[in-house]
Amino acid sequence: MHKYREIFLDLEQKILEMEYPPNTLLPSENQLMEIYNTSRETVRKALNLLINAGYIQKKQGKGSIVLDFHQFNFPISGLTSFKELQKMQHIQAKTAVVSLEVVKVSKKLSQATGWKEDTEVWKLIRQRNINGETIILDKDYLRKDIIPDLSLDICENSIYDYIENELELVISYANKEVTVEHITKEDKELMTLHPEDTHVVVVRSVVFLDDTTCFEYTESRHRLDKFKFTDFARRRKF
Repeated sequence: MHKYREIFLDLEQKILEMEYPPNTLLPSENQLMEIYNTSRETVRKALNLLINAGYIQKKQGKGSIVLDFHQFNFPISGLTSFKELQKMQHIQAKTAVVSLEVVKVSKKLSQATGWKEDTEVWKLIRQRNINGETIILDKDYLRKDIIPDLSLDICENSIYDYIENELELVISYANKEVTVEHITKEDKELMTLHPEDTHVVVVRSVVFLDDTTCFEYTESRHRLDKFKFTDFARRRKF
């Protein structure tokens, strides 16, 4: 095994075991050269592997900062807002509204939701920023006849909280589809992606009220390295 690979694996283990916790600095290049008795070039190769794996980030004048690399769980079968997940998993996140506008239902959106073409819906695009990186891009379509008023403040906070507590509607269930897809031009513009990233995880949801009315269509685009999707399954014999 190459020396730089051995150094990478050793540093990776130390990061995983919290010997170098998130938001702390790794030893300097000079210190690493002494620790591992190797050249600067070898140390830099090892650090580049850590960068590509999402463990560290280089900051000029500071050194190599250990990132919070832990993934966050997004349950597939559940119907939980981002705000609720943020509280449950203690995620330090910020939501930024990119755009909020009224648009007409397209043929494609009509096929996905059953909504009539050319009827008015809200189109909302939001960035989910965690630890200074935009790693989720949410695109929502909501029926304007059900949600007539939608402000930027509501969108930055929690739409589901507004729907349930202000409009007194009951959100009941959703049909979900999870795919891995090629990065789009919009992803590159609005998400914090790595140079080597080629794909994102896409979760599409069609969401219904308790009277079976479809009120929302969502496309949530996730950076691959930061999120895992979990579910609970019980064995059933057929």
